[in-house]
Amino acid sequence: MSAEHPPEAAGAADEVIDAIAAIEMQRRETEKEAGFAISCSSSLHRLRELLDHETEALRLRGPETGHRENVDALSREIERVRKLTVARSQNSFPRSARNRGGRVSWQDAPRSPANRWRTTRGRGGGR
Repeated sequence: MSAEHPPEAAGAADEVIDAIAAIEMQRRETEKEAGFAISCSSSLHRLRELLDHETEALRLRGPETGHRENVDALSREIERVRKLTVARSQNSFPRSARNRGGRVSWQDAPRSPANRWRTTRGRGGGR
């Protein structure tokens, strides 16, 4: 196996490995042009189509045809892109917001001493 093919794709057909590499290159180009979410969505769509094709070929031709390795390689790539998407989406929210299910409260707003003084000025401090 050449150095350009990932070791986890060992046993998969060169055509499938090349298709995975082409999809990843296209994902990176799309990310530059249209953004991360669209690039991953498009990439996952193409990978799933290829996986469906290989799964059907495995079903029709049997396990000794090498399609099992293709299915495994595609499944790993889909999982990699999916994890990449999940990791990026989790990093886009502040940790404090993620801990409360994404809700942010006005009570978490930074408090300045000047604002606190203004709210109690002219009153006895309590209501």
